[in-house]
Amino acid sequence: MEPEDPLLLNEPRLRALLRYFSAQSFNPGQRIPHPDQRVDELTRKTSQTFRKASVLIPVVKPSPESPSQIVLTVRSPELSSHAGQVSLPGGTREVQDTDEIMTALREAEEEIGLAPESVQVLGRLGQILLPSGFEVTPVIGLLEPAPVLRPCPVEVHEIFTAPTSLLMTPSSYLESAMDYRGESRRILELHYQGFRVWGATAAILHHLACELESLDAVSGKA
Repeated sequence: MEPEDPLLLNEPRLRALLRYFSAQSFNPGQRIPHPDQRVDELTRKTSQTFRKASVLIPVVKPSPESPSQIVLTVRSPELSSHAGQVSLPGGTREVQDTDEIMTALREAEEEIGLAPESVQVLGRLGQILLPSGFEVTPVIGLLEPAPVLRPCPVEVHEIFTAPTSLLMTPSSYLESAMDYRGESRRILELHYQGFRVWGATAAILHHLACELESLDAVSGKA
């Protein structure tokens, strides 16, 4: 699937994605801000070593006539952390991984059965530092029109998709709050067909949505 494919270019958000990562040229770019500024301040001041991890933002166009979607997962309720939450496929970097992209592709294959060769990597974003001690790098990829996806039952309860146009629109996200270790934290969340996208997943997607909106604004003025 080539970026110049007219089936991709007829969608504004896909056009923006292609322009954005063409300009980025795989430059990690700026760090992704946490929705709660206090969390960013704490993570910048801490002396702890953050564990590196990557997630994949998989964009798929199921058919020529249908709008593009982003693949998301619901984590298994049996997991010890973030059980039952909506997430992007991904996980911790391992010694055999040469870079963040390899981590994202390997984890996506393990979690949802996505073959690495069916992913056209567009680029990556900057890292987001999480209070849980992880430094997460999002990687964005276009998928073949109808990839075969199979959830790993140990890690993934369900696979679903949500419209790219929805997830890549900043105003789709609502401000909310949650209690974290006795403190109230500002978070972002989005609801779609009974699924609640929040936490780091919402922060990453909202950041990318804002980047694309800024690019559209600049392009509109040009």
